Amino acid sequence: MIRRIVLFCLAVAAVACAQAPEGIPRQLARERAANISDVRYKLSFALTPKSPDVPGTVEMTFALKEAKDTLLDYRDGSVKSVTINSKTAEAKTDNGHIVLPAFLLVAGGNTVKVEFTSHVAPAGKPIIRYEDKDDGSEYIYTLFVPMDASMAFPCFDQPDLKGRFALRITAPEDWVVVSNTAREGAFRTGNTESFFAETHPISTYLLAFAAGPFQKIEKPGMPTVYFRKSQAARAAQEVPELQEITARGIKFLSDYFAQPFPFPKYEMVLLPGMAYGGMEHAGATFLREEAVLFRTATTHSDILGRDILTLHELTHQWFGDLTTMRWFDDLWLKEGFAQFMAYRALSELKPDDNVWKRFYESIKPGAYGIDETRGTTPIYQDIPNLKDAKSAYGAIVYSKAPGVIKQLNFVVGDDKFRDGLRAYLKDHAYANAEWSDLVKAFEGASGRSLTKFADAYIKRRGMPQVDAQWSCASKKVTSLTLTQKDVLGEGGVWPIATEVLLAHGADLSQEIRVSFDGQSIGVRDAIGKPCPDYVFANSKDYAYGRFLLDDRSRSGAMADIALYYAMNSVRPVQDVFLRSLLWGSLWEGVRTATLAPTAYISLAAKSLPDEYDETLLAGVVGRTAGALHRYLSDSDRHRLSPPLDELAASKMQQSDAQGLRIVWFRGLRSLSESEASRTRLKQLLDGSLTVPGITLRPLDRWNLVTTLVALNDPDADKVLAKEKERDHSGDGLKYAYVAEAARPDAANKKKYFDDYKNNRERPEDWVESSLGAFNYWNQSALTQPYLEPALTALPQIKVQRKIFFLVSWLNAFIGGQQSKASADIVHHYLDTAQIEPDTRLKILQAVDELDKTVTIRAKFAGEK
Repeated sequence: MIRRIVLFCLAVAAVACAQAPEGIPRQLARERAANISDVRYKLSFALTPKSPDVPGTVEMTFALKEAKDTLLDYRDGSVKSVTINSKTAEAKTDNGHIVLPAFLLVAGGNTVKVEFTSHVAPAGKPIIRYEDKDDGSEYIYTLFVPMDASMAFPCFDQPDLKGRFALRITAPEDWVVVSNTAREGAFRTGNTESFFAETHPISTYLLAFAAGPFQKIEKPGMPTVYFRKSQAARAAQEVPELQEITARGIKFLSDYFAQPFPFPKYEMVLLPGMAYGGMEHAGATFLREEAVLFRTATTHSDILGRDILTLHELTHQWFGDLTTMRWFDDLWLKEGFAQFMAYRALSELKPDDNVWKRFYESIKPGAYGIDETRGTTPIYQDIPNLKDAKSAYGAIVYSKAPGVIKQLNFVVGDDKFRDGLRAYLKDHAYANAEWSDLVKAFEGASGRSLTKFADAYIKRRGMPQVDAQWSCASKKVTSLTLTQKDVLGEGGVWPIATEVLLAHGADLSQEIRVSFDGQSIGVRDAIGKPCPDYVFANSKDYAYGRFLLDDRSRSGAMADIALYYAMNSVRPVQDVFLRSLLWGSLWEGVRTATLAPTAYISLAAKSLPDEYDETLLAGVVGRTAGALHRYLSDSDRHRLSPPLDELAASKMQQSDAQGLRIVWFRGLRSLSESEASRTRLKQLLDGSLTVPGITLRPLDRWNLVTTLVALNDPDADKVLAKEKERDHSGDGLKYAYVAEAARPDAANKKKYFDDYKNNRERPEDWVESSLGAFNYWNQSALTQPYLEPALTALPQIKVQRKIFFLVSWLNAFIGGQQSKASADIVHHYLDTAQIEPDTRLKILQAVDELDKTVTIRAKFAGEK
């Protein structure tokens, strides 16, 4: 018997007998990509309502250069049968793979057919079921990124083995099925079999389908949008604007890239409970329903945010779908460019909306906040195995990469930048590329070497801090020097291109372009200019790095800001973009413990009553609330909070613009603490207090309820019960779950934490939405006992949850703490636990804010 086994192993080779590797190691992917080509899938699924399983079949054809043992990826489901070139093979999986032995394969064309059964669930699976509590309908949809396609069907689940997919879905007769291509036909036998045209070559993670009793809105010349039938009224209001911006975006991007829309059709599906804001499946983008059909009273800024999301996913049809990164270490090639191009497109489509100011406000703080931590990574991240690809997602690719791309655009110029993108897409259409391919395209278009730029910004982690030193005599500038240093202290310099502002009265202010790649540079063009009130070294936000104001400039900028609001004077900060940049630099001063948080809050309290810009106002109000709750002593918070409550309540009623009233309404909730403020929240709920011209939407009301529960208001239970009775919708059930997570009760915290860890039926978006309420700012003593258990749960979370969940989990549990004792718990875990390297970096990212909080409180609040 032993001899037979040995002979069999020799016949089918070592791969078939040795344990297959876990995940998809890069070496395996390289070997397969070199040997496999011309991949096609005929794939079918049978969808049955309420069933936990989805049976399917896949017939694959592919060519091999060499007939050798080949691994097919499939994990989580079960295999019924495997046929290789018409011969029966062993039907089992090995560590997430099906072994295709060499003796059944041939050099040249091969056909493999697999019958399988995969799983469907509300959470934790790539095929997701959603039960609509409003009408009892069921919807099923897929999310495969980064390597979850192989949990749904057998495939070569790596981005550089693109395939053509012909899909067949069997579903109930009253269901609509949407996929990457148009439906070619259907066959009805009680259920309906829908057949979809074969796709262009796409990566496995871009295949998708959504099924259920969808309704749709069609309009000639615009993409069709599908949505739940229970959301028809909301969709009728919101979808036309979504369609319009998308249609205009398609035209702009097609012209800009000199590449027509790359797929036969484009549709959008609005999905509830989706773990991401959107997913760019080729020809069929899925969007999180709540991001399109707003649940709160809507500002103009909210609309622009939806536009950015829409254009981001649309850009992916070129950057990501047409041309795909070869491996997930180059994730930024799709995400960074999609984010940058979303703003670039919107700046053309809505030129009056100061889009690049919004870019700074929405993009840069997140990038800088990660890049100054010990957990930061290069933009190019080493991913040795696709099972670790989830760790690549985060602010580095979504925020730093577009920030660096904006600097690159500034360096090479608009026309050369556009020409480089055109060449890149043309050379790699329906194929794969690496970051070096893109750099070469920009070098070819611009005629300049970008090696230093790429090495510094793409391959190295961290960022520069740029400081300005200047002096004046006889009211003239006698010297101005820019100096850079690595914020992480790891050495090295960056090539920097920026504009330096010498700020005076509006008529005298000057901007000077400066480029340097050394430790420092003397700015000769500044000498002899009128002595400024302050110097800001990143006017217009072209450069990427931390730009703090020197002491003299900080005082001058704060005085200028105060004077602007007091007199609406014609000074430089009348430019709202500059005003936003200065507020941002002042906040960085708070976070680096060079500016007292009370000084920032005091300036905000004096200045913001006259701020007219929605996003700037919302940002400063949010930072002010954060400073109150994280950085101040209790006595300072109790002193400074009530006037801010009163200010928010007053401006919520009296601001001229509707959007400003909504911002102040949201600010009132975030700033509330006192009895008087809690009374206002209850009055808003019972209708005795209103926001002029604003009707509160369901989530507005539930947010008020959550705040009252978290603050332990005496009427909280009554308010919660009343809102539950008022809102029986599916959304209402989720929002009630969120609100109850905020209950400041030890038994309740234990119940919720157990639910988070053990209830696999709990939808992921319910859990993620409730984490902030569970870890409310005033409940750190209650939640600290869960800090270490939250850390020890990370391996489970990494495996079971979607790509952004782990970061949300860490930010909530670590971010909900303010004490040195809590920071010590995290650092002890880092020092003693066995932690995967990518998870360790995520913890280091999250704990940086807690460490900063401890430092700031020690310096300014007298805590040790």
